[in-house]
Amino acid sequence: MTGTEPDGAPDDPHGILTFPDGDALRLLEAHGLTGTWAWNFVTDEYAWSPGLFRLLGLAPGAVRPGYHRFMSFVHPDDRAQLETGTQMMREGVFTGSTFRVIRADGAVRLLTGRSTIYVTPEGRPRAGAGVVLDMTEPEFLAASHRENQRRRRALFAQTQTWIHTLPNAPHASPVRVASWEIMSLTGVTQQAFQENWTLIFAPEERARADHEISARFAAGRPFAVEQTLALARGDRGLFRSVAVPVRGDDGRIETWATLNGRVDGPRPVPSGIVRQGLEQAVQAAHLRAARGLVGWSMADLAGASGLSLSTVRRLEEGGEGPASRSRHAAVAALRRAGIGFVVIDGDTLAVVKVR
Repeated sequence: MTGTEPDGAPDDPHGILTFPDGDALRLLEAHGLTGTWAWNFVTDEYAWSPGLFRLLGLAPGAVRPGYHRFMSFVHPDDRAQLETGTQMMREGVFTGSTFRVIRADGAVRLLTGRSTIYVTPEGRPRAGAGVVLDMTEPEFLAASHRENQRRRRALFAQTQTWIHTLPNAPHASPVRVASWEIMSLTGVTQQAFQENWTLIFAPEERARADHEISARFAAGRPFAVEQTLALARGDRGLFRSVAVPVRGDDGRIETWATLNGRVDGPRPVPSGIVRQGLEQAVQAAHLRAARGLVGWSMADLAGASGLSLSTVRRLEEGGEGPASRSRHAAVAALRRAGIGFVVIDGDTLAVVKVR
């Protein structure tokens, strides 16, 4: 062992060095392997340890800590599994999770979090605290990425269906990056797509597609469009795309997700980030209509979803934000009961009974 023995370390006849209290944690934090946080719900004061800043690729103190700020680093596909700030403050809910973050430098890290909620004598949540550990293994992440790519390409080869995410930017169309599938189908290169994304469509549809799709994105609501693609081998194909905005805790659109497939092929089932965005679009009226289709009371929905009756009431009165985990829990319960939510007629979200 090199270096000096910590001040005050005891004699160690067995060759096992015992660090003074806190030194081991500080060593882990210094290397960006772990970090801690604390949140006072009453005063809304939030603190990050230096290690948590480093986990996110930031210099300690570089930004003002906050739960919304932390969630902005979480990978869009993983946000639905984490509680919202409202859930933590109102309901004292926080489950351990393993999730990805996209650091300030663009690197993807796999983290796991453990936390505890402190309550008042009356049982109301008053504060939370937790620890976050870096679980990233480069070999695991690389293997996982290769497997995801293999499955994605196999699915596309079999069904010509795919999911694509589009980064959102204020005052700009999110249609800026072509998916691998679109380039494979149409033969349009990434550079050509970025210069004129309508090249993927049949010539007579390009002007309409530009106007219609740009307007739909600007409206910020889920929508479905059917367009004829000009395929690479010289023929054409009619494809349907469902696009959904995915919002953060503050209600702003962070990304768009699209579900795409041939009109005459198998209808793809929304999953992952597409389902997340679709469920965020479910409004109070949709929930009430869905309950009516299965003959449930609000108490029935509360029991099936694991939510409190007051939470269900808030959802049905429009009192929960679009990114609320409570909304996802309610929608999941309704799905299990045979309810589906589908985009029809451009930008109408319909409630249907599928079984």
